[in-house]
Amino acid sequence: MIPYILHVALLISVCLLFYKLLLQKETFYRLNRIILVCCLALAFVLPLIPIPQQWALQIVQKPAETVQQPTITAQPVVNVPQSTQSNTLPVQAEVKQPVTKASPAAPAKVSPVIAKAAPAVQQSIVPVPPSAPVLPVVLKWLFYLYWIGVAAFGLNLLLQFIVLLFQAYTRPFIRDGKFRIVELSGEKAPCSFGNNIFINPEKYDWDTYSQILLHEKIHIAQRHSFDIIMAELMLVLQWFNPFAWLYRKEVENNLEFLTDDAVLEHKEVERQSYQMSLLKVSAPHLSLGITTNYNQSLLKRRILMMNAKRSNIHIMWKYFFLVPLLGVLACALNSPMATASAKPASPMVKINPLVTPNVKIHFGNDETEGAWFATIKGEKVRIEFKSDDEDHNWSSSSEFNLSDFSALPKDKKGDFTLKREAGSILFTGRFEGNDGYGHYKFTADKDFVAYLKSQGINDIEDGDSFAFFVINVTKEYLGMLQRNGYKDLSKDNLISMAALKVDEPYIKALKEHGYNDLSVNDLVSGKALHVTPEYIQEIHNAGYKSISFNELISFKAQHIDGKYIAGIKKAKLKGDNDEGDDHMPSPEAISSYKAMNIDSNYVHSLAAVGYKNIPFNELTSLKALNITPAFIKSFKDIGYINLSVNNLTELKSLGITPAYVQSYKAMGFKDLSVNSLTNLKAVGVTSEYIKAMQASGVKDLSVNHLSNMKAVGVTPEYVKSMQAIGFKDLSANSVENMKAVGVTPEYVKGLQQMGFKDLTANGVQNMKAVGVTPEYIKSLQDVGLKDLSLNGVSNLKAIGVTPEFVKEFEAIGYHNLTANNLNELKAMGITPDFVKEFEAIGFKDMSVNNLNELKAMNITPEYIKGFKDIGFKDVTINQLSSAKATGVTPQYVTEMRGKGFNSDDLEKYIRLKNAFSN
Repeated sequence: MIPYILHVALLISVCLLFYKLLLQKETFYRLNRIILVCCLALAFVLPLIPIPQQWALQIVQKPAETVQQPTITAQPVVNVPQSTQSNTLPVQAEVKQPVTKASPAAPAKVSPVIAKAAPAVQQSIVPVPPSAPVLPVVLKWLFYLYWIGVAAFGLNLLLQFIVLLFQAYTRPFIRDGKFRIVELSGEKAPCSFGNNIFINPEKYDWDTYSQILLHEKIHIAQRHSFDIIMAELMLVLQWFNPFAWLYRKEVENNLEFLTDDAVLEHKEVERQSYQMSLLKVSAPHLSLGITTNYNQSLLKRRILMMNAKRSNIHIMWKYFFLVPLLGVLACALNSPMATASAKPASPMVKINPLVTPNVKIHFGNDETEGAWFATIKGEKVRIEFKSDDEDHNWSSSSEFNLSDFSALPKDKKGDFTLKREAGSILFTGRFEGNDGYGHYKFTADKDFVAYLKSQGINDIEDGDSFAFFVINVTKEYLGMLQRNGYKDLSKDNLISMAALKVDEPYIKALKEHGYNDLSVNDLVSGKALHVTPEYIQEIHNAGYKSISFNELISFKAQHIDGKYIAGIKKAKLKGDNDEGDDHMPSPEAISSYKAMNIDSNYVHSLAAVGYKNIPFNELTSLKALNITPAFIKSFKDIGYINLSVNNLTELKSLGITPAYVQSYKAMGFKDLSVNSLTNLKAVGVTSEYIKAMQASGVKDLSVNHLSNMKAVGVTPEYVKSMQAIGFKDLSANSVENMKAVGVTPEYVKGLQQMGFKDLTANGVQNMKAVGVTPEYIKSLQDVGLKDLSLNGVSNLKAIGVTPEFVKEFEAIGYHNLTANNLNELKAMGITPDFVKEFEAIGFKDMSVNNLNELKAMNITPEYIKGFKDIGFKDVTINQLSSAKATGVTPQYVTEMRGKGFNSDDLEKYIRLKNAFSN
């Protein structure tokens, strides 16, 4: 479980760095949204996918070598296979040998003489790391700590849902289509979730209120709550990962940029007015984290992005760079397919009985009796408890004070006991010098369990008493915790605090430093990571007097100390628009610097080559790509003096080196810009490609043409194939355009077979771009369109003229229509039904020009009928056009007649209208 969690954390961190380095400043907000959500999903899914062995970068582990060895007479060993139970941690190593129970006659030390070889046994040779007994304990506690955090953050998320639902359905609301506008009170910023918009309408004027509603409706219409919920669920599972918190922030930021962009697309919204509304609306009283809301700290960036220049389509290569990046990570980190599906082996190797394994946190009933092995060191006795039953395998150890025991049996079998409040252990066995072994039996104290339950600890299970015994949980210890405010403790709380020795002096020392309301999780985390009063004081002295305990834990986990902070202060580093105490970088910024291994030496080395006062995000970008002063100087040496940080990151991320630049200069391409270099490198232009294109005879080759030609797939072979069918003097622009739209030699030959002989590169490109095919040309010829030109066919196809369209007009008497006629009819939206409507009221045999005139002037049959109804029976199309142009209607004529102006000539009413208009 822990490797998977860390694997996910690494992927999230890499995806965040990729986004901040390459995509954060781009204005493709919709695409950025897709990238952020997909990366989030892939971070959790990708580690579960096994990689084919031939792609994997991990070394596939071969099964442990099995050799035949004789049995050696040695100190007692027991059969302890690695447990598969969830409550048992793995031990160092095991050996498959007959179970040897402790007895007084058994030898306690290894004999230097090898006894007579017994029948051979299987023994796997596995190295035994000296730190194995300690590491699993730490991992187990970290595992518990992780799930405590998951539970806490999961509960917080659930509470947010409950609060939102409570507000949405208990407060007054207005239904606006699919939107519910819920009225709030007080100084709370507007926000939305699901289909609910939360706002206090009394705070804003009508224009501001309307823009807020438009803004939030866009959030809802585009389902931005989905992205926020995904990011919040990610935080529940990755709460310990500082990059996860930054990732969630970027998800929210991009949604705001996307919404602002959509708002400004509405013509009625003025940019300056909207930005002023943002200033009015932005409030420090933010809503719940799972809502889309007006974020005050983001306001400056939102306004900058609204006014930013639109990103060029040519930077799309950045997005495609993500695919190989994730592919490399999968090959490097995912399990190879051959080993991912195999069952883990369970080799049996020897365990040294004098090495103490881990203290278990939970024991079963079968673990309260078994074998023991002990070593006395000074005033301490380390005892290993082991099963002596092949059907129940486990092993655990703990350290006790020598003074806690009754007299130990030396050089002879005997009994001794160890009593604690949780119970007592009866040991039977012997000691030879400082080493002992034997059998033990644990008896739980039922009164102690009853006392714990009376204090509210009700989740005690069978076998927990042995855990209480081993870590020495006492009534006094429980009372101490309760005195200090920790009353509602669970069994796991009690065990974890006792195991890490969270005592009263530690709790009081933290309170003296201002940490009064720490949770059990905080105390356990602090103790496990050795967050001591001395460490807290060191951080306070370094300038962080108001640092939270969680931030302290993060500092300690990253080994951030006063010396490191002093170096950051000396380098005058600041955070990303987020400063902490005394204008210091925020703790979050310090953690980010440390995670990137940024220190004062690195900053000073950059300043020495001209890069001073670099902003937080740019500095982390440089470090993430390992951009060094030497790298910068190498480009200065070849003439690139004032490269921006963005230039440097582009060059480094694409692997562009001074040698790469010099290779282009050697071929005659001087004064190459960084943008040109990145375009060339991104699409894979090489010196060999350039030489081949030059040899093919393509004219006017430039850097931009080369990158565009490579991007669309132009090859020397393609150029030669086009030259072979008649295109001799091709320019770079012509080749690029033809390839981009998919022109092939076969396509050109098809056009030539249809009678188009004198084809030009531009003409062929236009025909292909609009979808002209030989089949289309033939279909037009079959319905009577002869002598078609290149432009004529292209125009017909572009506007959507089909053979069926031609036949429909032939069916109503329009024969021998030209390509221009058809273009005009189609462009104006004239259909056979349109013609029939006019024929029905007496307009027969109209020309194409007549039809165009009627359509252009929006003259309808109803308009004409109106004139006929008041006596104008033989009105012409020209008269109708003039009447429509001047605004003469049947109603106007009727009105003028009512005023005494009577005439049977429509032209007089047109002149009358013109006279009054002038």
